[in-house]
Amino acid sequence: MVEEVKPRVKVPKSAAAGEIVTIKALISHTMESGQRKGSDGNLIPRKIINRFTCDLNGVNVIDVAIDPAVSTNPYFEFDAKVDAAGDFKFTWYDDDGSIYEDVKPINIG
Repeated sequence: MVEEVKPRVKVPKSAAAGEIVTIKALISHTMESGQRKGSDGNLIPRKIINRFTCDLNGVNVIDVAIDPAVSTNPYFEFDAKVDAAGDFKFTWYDDDGSIYEDVKPINIG
């Protein structure tokens, strides 16, 4: 079975210059620790999101190292100061080398 990994992000459509906004980011992911056994008795290989980053206009807002103990579908909520309109870029890094990205614009107004 192939897992569908799906990022979901909420960013306000606009903010006043200098305003601090709340960002919400979730990714649908099984976060398999590599410690459980499958129905065949063999260990299920580890497959976790091990890092999450968010940048606004190329400047890092948050960079999180994620441990295997994090639950399925990791969720992050954090604040970011918006000085100018632009794009928030969200990136999740998987153990298997996969990278999942989402981009959300924000306007000043």
